[in-house]
Amino acid sequence: MQNIILTSASQLTLFAALLAGTLAAQPASTQATAGNSATGLDAFEQTRQMRRGVNIIGYDPLWKDFSKARFQDRHFRLIREAGFQTVRVNLESFKHMDKQYQLDPTWLKTLDWAVKGALDNNLTIILDEHDFGYCGQNAEGCHDKLMAFWRQIAERYKNAPPAVVFEILNEPNQKLTDELWNAYLKEALAIIRQSNPVRNVVIGPAYWNNIHHLAQLELPAADRHIIVTVHYYLPMEFTHQGAPWNTATAKLSGIAWGTDAEKKRMEQDFAGVQTWSKAENRPILLGEFGAYDKADMDSRVAYTAHAARTAESLGWAWAYWQFDSDFIVWDMAKDAWVAPILKALIP
Repeated sequence: MQNIILTSASQLTLFAALLAGTLAAQPASTQATAGNSATGLDAFEQTRQMRRGVNIIGYDPLWKDFSKARFQDRHFRLIREAGFQTVRVNLESFKHMDKQYQLDPTWLKTLDWAVKGALDNNLTIILDEHDFGYCGQNAEGCHDKLMAFWRQIAERYKNAPPAVVFEILNEPNQKLTDELWNAYLKEALAIIRQSNPVRNVVIGPAYWNNIHHLAQLELPAADRHIIVTVHYYLPMEFTHQGAPWNTATAKLSGIAWGTDAEKKRMEQDFAGVQTWSKAENRPILLGEFGAYDKADMDSRVAYTAHAARTAESLGWAWAYWQFDSDFIVWDMAKDAWVAPILKALIP
C-alpha cells in the first residue's frame, strides 16, 4: 500500500467511502474468518486468529489533526509484515463528543481510515474505548458517554467483517467498582447486541483489568461471543520504573528482571488466569503488557519474551503495549523497529 498522508477533511471523506467498499469486498484471508452470518466467528477461534498484536495510535495527534499524524498507512503493512496479526486501537472518544454525546464526524472518518487500513492488511482490529481515566474519576459521567459511544459505533460497524472486534472499556478502575462495572458492561453489551448479535466483544475485569479481579467479573452466561482480557505489568516496580505518571515508581531506577523466581511468579499468575478461563470456558486476550523504556534493555527483552511465550503456550492472544509513544516497539524518530523488543515479541 502506498503511504498516503491526508491533510483535509475532504480526503478523510474519501477513506470513509472506500471503507464501505472494503467491508463489502474483503480479501480472501479476511473472508476466511467470516464465520456463519447466523452464528458469527467462534470466540476461541477468533482468539487463535488474533494471536500476536500491538496497541496503536492512542496518543497520536491524528485524532485532532490528521495532517500531523505520526502513524501512516505504511505502518499497517509494516506491522503485518513483521508478524503481527492484530492491532488494538486505543480510542479516547469522549473528548470528541458534543454536548449531546454525538461523535465528531471528522473523528469518525479517521476511525474509518484506521479500520480500513487494518482490514486491507489482513489485521484484526480491536476498537478499544480507552477513556479509563475519566471513567475511574467520574463513573456517573462515564455511563452516558460510554453508552452513547457504543450506540454509534455498533451501528456504524454492524456490517463490518468479524475481524472488527469491540472492546467495551479499557481498565475500569477506582470509582468504577467491580459491582458498578458489571452493571455497565451488561448494559453496553446489550446495546451492541441490538445491531451486532454475534460479533465478538472484549471485556475485562475491574481494577485496571486486574488478573486478581476475574472472580468478580460477571458476564451473561448465554453470550458466548465474548473474549476476556487481562492486563499484566507485575511487578510494577520493574515495569513502571521511572514512569512519571505513576507516583509510586516514578523515582525508581536500575531494577532488573529475569531470575528464575521472577519468571515463575509470572507463570503462576498466568496459570491462575488459565484456571479461571477453563472453568468459565472463556478465551483470554492479554490486552496489554510490557516494560517502560527506562528499564535496561536486557531486562525488558526478557520480560517481554517470557510474557509473550507464556501467553502463547496457554492459547491466549496478546497485544503488546505499545507501537510508539512509550514502551515502544517502533522508533518514529529512527523510522525503524526497536529490534530487541520486536525479536522478543516475534522471534
